[in-house]
Amino acid sequence: MGNTFGQLFRITTFGESHGGGVGVVIDGCPPRLEIDISEIQAELDRRRPGQSKITTPRKETDTCEILSGVFKGKTLGTPIHILVRNKDARSQDYQEMAGKYRPSHADATYEAKYGIRNWQGGGRSSARETIGRVAGGAIAKKILKQDCGLEIIGYVKRIKDLEAKVDTNAVTSQQVESNIVRCPDGALAQKMVELIERVRDRGDSIGGVVECVARNVPKGLGDPVFDKLEADLAKGVMSLPASKGFEIGSGFGGTLLTGSEHNDEFYADESGAWRTKTNRSGGIQGGISNGENIILRVAFKPTATIRKEQKTVTSEGEETFLAAKGRHDPCVLPRAVPMVEAMVALVLCDRLLHHRAQC
Repeated sequence: MGNTFGQLFRITTFGESHGGGVGVVIDGCPPRLEIDISEIQAELDRRRPGQSKITTPRKETDTCEILSGVFKGKTLGTPIHILVRNKDARSQDYQEMAGKYRPSHADATYEAKYGIRNWQGGGRSSARETIGRVAGGAIAKKILKQDCGLEIIGYVKRIKDLEAKVDTNAVTSQQVESNIVRCPDGALAQKMVELIERVRDRGDSIGGVVECVARNVPKGLGDPVFDKLEADLAKGVMSLPASKGFEIGSGFGGTLLTGSEHNDEFYADESGAWRTKTNRSGGIQGGISNGENIILRVAFKPTATIRKEQKTVTSEGEETFLAAKGRHDPCVLPRAVPMVEAMVALVLCDRLLHHRAQC
């Protein structure tokens, strides 16, 4: 239960951090979509560990294999099975955690729920599970681009108290990928890198915010009342590891405005179609996309597994201390960017297929 996401475009992820491999089964992908495995691999490379000095040093190529659903470079309309084999697991690093719970991690809650847990790398609770999401998101992105020219760009908006000012209408993927922290503000990006390194060297971790913009979103996506588009997006991104907050449009800042200050006034464009002068709604009104850019933000907590010694308890309830070993990101934000993009793509692709079926 809880391993499948989506309705018409549906993914089921599988695997554990230190098991034989991880991956995804994608169901509902339309047939005859041209698929180049290099496109999926490019997204996985953005998410993989060991890609820079500020990510976990675990060395995985995350090379993907398509086992079914694609023939001669085109989708068949049948389930697509994508597998990534684990190559660089070091289970011995987690031996101490077999009997001790990591503060703010899933160790204690998984054991409370199931009566058993895989302590090797966190098992299913590891962010390595997101490989399947990113692979599925790569295909969803292609469907969206081909159907309506929709593009999704995520980037690091804030690391701790360092916050970038980004023009959501103009930011490009090239700007995002120009530095290892994935912040389109190059000057601030270097300060972010230095901050992450200082915190890492102390055996600690930090969090921040990923912002994501979806452009060329058609009007009409979303199904009130319980399947509002922003509700689906919130569920998608909040299912990511370490996510702790969600905002869309003006978000919590909108609570400081009056209605007359916050409302997005309408106007007619050159073709006579209605548009909004501003976009404090974040591209969604009444749970339905209004054709403007969808702009959302996701808050990620500091990485739970740190080298700094902390108080904890054993599985037998004895108080003790833990200075965690293993290889972990001092800040999840740079690698979270493609994860956020993937979840946004999965939601929008699913909602687009619903919309096409209804109209």
